[in-house]
Parts: sequence; structure tokens; C-alpha cells
Amino acid sequence: MTDLNSTGTEAVHLGEDEIPWVSAGAGVEIKLVQADIELGLWIVRNRFAPGSVVQKHKHTGQVFGYTLTGAWKYAEYPYVNRAGSFLFEPAGSEHTLTVLDDNTELTDVWFQIYGANLNLDADGNVESITDAGGIYAAYMALCESQGLGRPNVLT
Repeated sequence: MTDLNSTGTEAVHLGEDEIPWVSAGAGVEIKLVQADIELGLWIVRNRFAPGSVVQKHKHTGQVFGYTLTGAWKYAEYPYVNRAGSFLFEPAGSEHTLTVLDDNTELTDVWFQIYGANLNLDADGNVESITDAGGIYAAYMALCESQGLGRPNVLT
């Protein structure tokens, strides 16, 4: 774990291979780069198999997304995010991330998320919550269960 609060004035660099990808199930892989629990910030890369769907959720804070490869959309909106697309989501936005079925490659998206994802059931009730602390704990557990130890995630 690299504590950003104790690094002084030096930049912190993490190479592509320093933070592992882990399977989160249902065709989704995650790589948690940063989890700042105090600030409520989590930065994660997700890789999605074609046809993957992420549960409908509502954001309590702003989200910034950048698509590196592939294509995806929100079921509730007409636009498609493709490689090179940037997306801003205001606090309060609610949607279902859906990866296009006809993708020929994994969809790779970088997200900077403030606050929590309120994961919603079919009736719009909060079923679970994902925030910086929760994603950090889940990522570390997945890393350990997949034989990857505890990577040097920025905290």
C-alpha cells in the first residue's frame, strides 16, 4: 500500500504490471489503482467481456470515465462510449452499464469515482453499496483469493 499522505513532494508511479487484474465474476475484471477512504475517491480500471451488464446503480458523487478499448453504453441513454470517449456523470446519476454484445475485444474503461455507488434492485431500492473502503477490501480479498497477495494500491 502506498500512502499518498506520506510521500512528501515526490510523484508516485505505478507501472502497468504493479497492480494486477482480478476477476470479479460475470465477465468483469478490476484493477484498483487508488482508494482514498477519507476523500471518498476510488480510481479503478474495469475490463468487461462482450455482453456484460453491471447492476443498475446511482452515484452519490461525480464520476469521470475514459474508454480505452471496446464499446459500452448505459441502457437508459442512446450514446455509445467507444475507445477515446470521455464521460462525466454528475452526482445523482442513475444507470445500467451495458457492454455491446458485438464487441470483438474486451472493453477497458478507467473510472474516477467520488462517493458511493448505490446498487439498486428492480424496484429501485438500494440493495448494496460500493464505496472506496468497500472496493479496497473487496479488491484485496479477490487478489489474495486469486494468489496475487496484496498489491501496492494507492491509499
